[in-house]
Amino acid sequence: MITLRSLPALALACMVSSGSLDAQVVAYVGATVWDATGTAAIRDATMVVENGRITGIGTGGNVPSGAEIVMLDGKFIIPGLIDTHAHVSGLWAPEEVTGESERIRGDLEIFAKYGVTTVNSLGDDEAVIAVRDAASLTDARARLLVAGPVIGGNATAARAAAIANAEAGVDWLKLRVDDNLGTGPKMSWDAVQAVLDVGEERGLRVATHLFYLEDAKRLLEMGTGMVAHSVRDTDVDEEFITALIESGVCYVPTLTREMSTFAYAERPGFLDNDFFIEFANASEVAKVSESAFMEAMRQSPAAAGYRIALGQALRNLKLLVDAGAPVTFGTDAGPTARFPGFFEHLELSLMVSAGLRPEQALLAATSRAAACLGLDDVGTLEVGNWADFVVLGSSPLVDIGNTQTLEQVYVAGKPVR
Repeated sequence: MITLRSLPALALACMVSSGSLDAQVVAYVGATVWDATGTAAIRDATMVVENGRITGIGTGGNVPSGAEIVMLDGKFIIPGLIDTHAHVSGLWAPEEVTGESERIRGDLEIFAKYGVTTVNSLGDDEAVIAVRDAASLTDARARLLVAGPVIGGNATAARAAAIANAEAGVDWLKLRVDDNLGTGPKMSWDAVQAVLDVGEERGLRVATHLFYLEDAKRLLEMGTGMVAHSVRDTDVDEEFITALIESGVCYVPTLTREMSTFAYAERPGFLDNDFFIEFANASEVAKVSESAFMEAMRQSPAAAGYRIALGQALRNLKLLVDAGAPVTFGTDAGPTARFPGFFEHLELSLMVSAGLRPEQALLAATSRAAACLGLDDVGTLEVGNWADFVVLGSSPLVDIGNTQTLEQVYVAGKPVR
């Protein structure tokens, strides 16, 4: 056995191995580990991973004989981020990637390279479902849950669409109750009930896109399984807060969704951020940088309305967290202008700007996100869980911006970057 105290201090990813680089037992030594369980971070930690799962974690101790050793002195480890509301379509893969399935897998690799190791895609097609079904639990890309196409139409059509999604093997059902700032009709309540009925019959939770407080209250009464966006029209009240807490339904702020509707009226600074640029899709960057795109956003009544809505969403986030409501993490990233992977880091920063402590934002994006999705072997760094984690150069508990000091990402113990 090799004792930890006898190991020299080496640079990140400088490895001492008694076997090949394909060794199935790896010890990550010397970092501070924040495990997302609500306990204090572990300094000078050793985390042992065997066949993709964590088999030991603690301070000091012994490294198993024959293990590959990865020295991480001075680094900071957190669980991989979990986005409970995003979209996977294949839009974001590098230009040279061709084929629908390969582009979808390319999206999942982009998420993972930014430290997002699980994605709940709330609105996708059959090709995305097929990619999920073909995936291995140890693939070095983001894990994927799917909802199938967003459900709409009258009650008869909505029920048929929900049944079709269920039979395709989705993890969630998704519907919209929103009038797009008064510019269109909302889904009827009998159609909403039809989808919720299918969800109950098939054992599937229903995620609901919404905007207004009164709709959110009614949806909780009807049995929605996720409040998939912020309440954005007024302050949440005690009735809603109590209903949310008692139901245990997770509330997903998606603050960057609002931001994306007006942020490109002028060129946003993050387009020149090295962390952003490293894996950003060049054609999408070019699109949002065009003068015509920016001018259209400057002239858009919707952009002005959603700018106001973001302020309301930030206030409601703080009210809900202070009240102990089940707030989790999601971005609505994936459609055009909403850059997957990087937007998760912006979301964390916006959550902190709302008044949350960095640890509160990180808990929402890790252990609480996993609980929201019903996942019991990701989201925390504990024995038995998958080794989905991120190596950072600096502590995000001190400054949430330090999630962008990302140096490596692991999914099931496999390096992604």
